Amino acid sequence: MSNKPEWWFNEFQHFGVDFDDTEQVENYDSRQGTNLDAERELAKRLGIGSGKRVIEFGPGTGALSRACALEGADIISVDISQAMLNYSRQSSESLGIQDSMAFIRSGFLSYEHNGDKVDFIVTQFAFHHLPDFWKAIALRKMNHILKVGGKLYLRDVVYSFDSDDSQQAIDNWIATVASDDNDGFSREEFEAHVRDEFSTFGWIIEGLLQRTGFKIEKAEYTAPTYASYLCIKT
Repeated sequence: MSNKPEWWFNEFQHFGVDFDDTEQVENYDSRQGTNLDAERELAKRLGIGSGKRVIEFGPGTGALSRACALEGADIISVDISQAMLNYSRQSSESLGIQDSMAFIRSGFLSYEHNGDKVDFIVTQFAFHHLPDFWKAIALRKMNHILKVGGKLYLRDVVYSFDSDDSQQAIDNWIATVASDDNDGFSREEFEAHVRDEFSTFGWIIEGLLQRTGFKIEKAEYTAPTYASYLCIKT
């Protein structure tokens, strides 16, 4: 980062949960409801399999990365949290798939790709760490890393409600998803997400994708606060 201007975004700062905290990392999968079998089904649906090269940005504890490796792909896991990467590496070793995986401490903006362009880039519930300006910079960079015809899968907290309905929509969402015990994320954590992080509207995400060289093959708004996008580099 030393060659970047002083105004460059610091993507190594943590918002909400401190994922350099080993205890938080160990609890993350259960709180998130991560399921390796479900992630393998997702990898299959995306067409990720033997011989494919994949980058996952913000893999967290690495369930989707491990799923892709189990399907025969070669994976580069890119995360700003060394604790997350350590956890993911240990988990991959327990499955015997570590030779198909690389672990790099970096982020959407700071990652420097070496080697051939890749077939897939995937990211789940990490893109909201970037403000919209920096989302565009990151998407353009991802576009350059992908092969022509390569695919981007992006899933995140995305708002599809009308801006006039924001307060009611957010209050309803938090009331529905917040946990009153230690088995999930608390009301305070969801409130902090809305207040301090950078989830944005679906029409903004779609515009950014299209303006950075992607064709949206499928956009799914599974709730007023969640969305996924499958895109192809044209």
